[in-house]
Amino acid sequence: MLRNKTVRVRAYVELTTVQVQKKAPSQTVRITGYHKDHFMKDNLTRPLHLVAVSGGMQRPSKAAALTGHLLELIVDALQCEQHMIELGLLAPQLAGAVSRSQLPDAAERALAAVEQADALVVTTPVYRGSYTGLFKHFFDFVHQDALIDKPVLLAAVGGSERHALIIDHQLRPLFSFFQARTLPLGVYATDKDFVDYRLQDDALMQRAALAVKRALPFFELTRGAA
Repeated sequence: MLRNKTVRVRAYVELTTVQVQKKAPSQTVRITGYHKDHFMKDNLTRPLHLVAVSGGMQRPSKAAALTGHLLELIVDALQCEQHMIELGLLAPQLAGAVSRSQLPDAAERALAAVEQADALVVTTPVYRGSYTGLFKHFFDFVHQDALIDKPVLLAAVGGSERHALIIDHQLRPLFSFFQARTLPLGVYATDKDFVDYRLQDDALMQRAALAVKRALPFFELTRGAA
């Protein structure tokens, strides 16, 4: 059974391509060659339950903008139910809690959504060379076994390229503790990649599209195994 799944993933990778469609004032990058019914058994496979966590403290935020862009790419390629959690909105409810039993209903629902998701997209701003304290505080409440083998697409936004290693040096170790399956490519953006909280850098959009392309086979396997 495992051998068959491996063959399907390889076939998918060969079929999927990335195209760039010109659209003023910037390029819109879409993933093509992948149909939403791909690998679906008689079109009855349930939608992927996809949850994104944005660690941005402000609204609007660049972290939320990058998260939303990644979600759009995934939704364009897969049948899924998406839900985005903005930690900035939950900050007042999270800040005073030292145990999960002290959390109000809204925070508990957000944690349950993360734990019950098929796959995650997580984005954090860079603060003092790492993820924000609120981001870590939120995941401190997640049950340590809830993310085992769950695919996680990692992303971050920093002031400059100097913090680009946050994905491999900070985020990957955090989700490795949970035994989650951090996906091969992360997406790192800087302030200059945005105009009015919208992605404008062509290279970044190409990177995002490639990261999602590499993530899709893992998302499909997770949905098929559930």
